[in-house]
Parts: sequence; structure tokens; C-alpha cells
Amino acid sequence: MSLLIRINLAFGAVFIAAILIAGYACRSILEANARREVFAEAGLMMDSALATRDYTANEIIPLLAAGVQNDFPPQSIPFYAATQNFLRLRQRHPDFTYKEASLNPTNPRDRAADWEADIIQRFRNDVHAEEVVGDRDTPMGKSLYLARPIRYESECAGCHSAPSAAPKSLIARYGGNNGFGWQTEQIVGAQVVSVPYASAVANADKVFRTLMISMVGAFAAAFLVVNAVLYVLVVRPVRKIARVADQVSLGDMSAGEFPKGGATEISSVSRSFNRMRTSLEKALRMLEK
Repeated sequence: MSLLIRINLAFGAVFIAAILIAGYACRSILEANARREVFAEAGLMMDSALATRDYTANEIIPLLAAGVQNDFPPQSIPFYAATQNFLRLRQRHPDFTYKEASLNPTNPRDRAADWEADIIQRFRNDVHAEEVVGDRDTPMGKSLYLARPIRYESECAGCHSAPSAAPKSLIARYGGNNGFGWQTEQIVGAQVVSVPYASAVANADKVFRTLMISMVGAFAAAFLVVNAVLYVLVVRPVRKIARVADQVSLGDMSAGEFPKGGATEISSVSRSFNRMRTSLEKALRMLEK
């Protein structure tokens, strides 16, 4: 096996090991950054929903308070307003979903699924927890979620304390069996923003592919340069030295001199061979006499 092939095999093995290690590290960093960016966006959307709820509770409900008993508009419910606002926001961010999940909602649309109920129970078990992030498996693949607790507050009393205290129009719309019996400071639900994992890492995948292509391109360029340098400075001079040495070893003193160019080490070897050749020629002439 030639020297050049051996060097290329060693170079290739080092590159493969380096690209695997670098690829794994870069992939991990890119995925972590992608998750942070997605959760940051989800947090902004959650804050937007919370702002909508606060606005509805503090400014819309007082304006409608007098007429709510006779004509209950769902738009006056903070939960409903936040959900509808997010549905419009989702037109620009279709990958994100938002739900104000509750174990005992007035509107059946807000009833918590099993995994959302687990999150609500988690908030109940740890009343100091203000946010939970994680991932879960779905039929469509892995999904990331960010959740915050929903606590019963004083402005909720008019609709969620008891059926007798609730607006008649609300009872007429949703019935009197659900959404009542909430207690002060009780965690009654959770705001949940979800996004598919594939969407979260889509940009990371693009950056990773670009990085890997760049690394392979850099290796290819380095491979060509190293091979060219090795051939010019090492392989070609060594082949010339070997060819002249073969001729001299067969007694052909008419062969040209050993090449003097190339790297310093190769030049040193050539000078040594030339001295040895000169000594050999002198010895042969002495024998002939």
C-alpha cells in the first residue's frame, strides 16, 4: 500500500471521527436553541392571551354588566376572548395551538384532555409552580408544550360560584351542570400552548444540513490540497529517488543524479544517496584497476 493511500486513509478516519463528534455537538446545540426559541415564542403568545383576558375582565365585563343577565355574550368571558384572539393570531402562526383547559369548564370546548388534566394536577400539587414545559408523543409525532396555571379570581365569582348566582343567559346557553363550584385561589385549569416538534426544529435542520455540507466541502478542499502538497513535496521526489536507486543498484552508473529538490528531509536523503553513489563509483574504479 502506497504512502499516499495510507495518509489518505488516516486523514479520512480522523475526518469521519471529527465530523461525527462535531455533528453530534452541533445538532444538540441547534436543537436546544430551537426549543428555547419556540418556548420563547409560546411565552409571548401566552402573555398576549393573558393580556386579552385581563382586558376583557377589567374593561369589557364592567361595560356589559348591566345587560349580562338578559343577554349573555360569550365575548364577555375572558377565557373565550383569549381563545378567539389566539385563533386569529394562529393565522400567522399555524403551527401553534392554544387552549385554556379546565377540569370543570362552562364551555365543553375547554374541557381538559387526559394529558392536560395531568398538567393541571401537577400545578395543584405544586402551588408555587408558575410554568411547565415539556414534550409528549402524539399520533402526529412529538409535540412541545408550555403551560401556566389558571387560578380562580374574584371576577370569576359571578359565573362560576353557583348556578343560582350565574346570569340566566349563561345558564340558557351552557346549562347549569358545568363550570360551577370554583373556589378562591383554586387552580381550575391551565393555559397550554403546543407546537409540533418537527416544526420547532425545522430551522435547526436547515442550519445543520448547511453546516454538514460546509464541513464536507472544507474536507474535500483540504483533502485535495494535502494530496497535492504530499505528491509534490514527498511522493514525486521519493519515486525519482527510488527509480535512480534501482538503476544504480543494477550497475547502471549512467542514471541521472538523485533529485535535489523537494522538502528539506527529501533533499537530505538525495544528498546522502548522491554521496553514496560517488563512493560506489570510486570503489568500482579501484576494483577495475
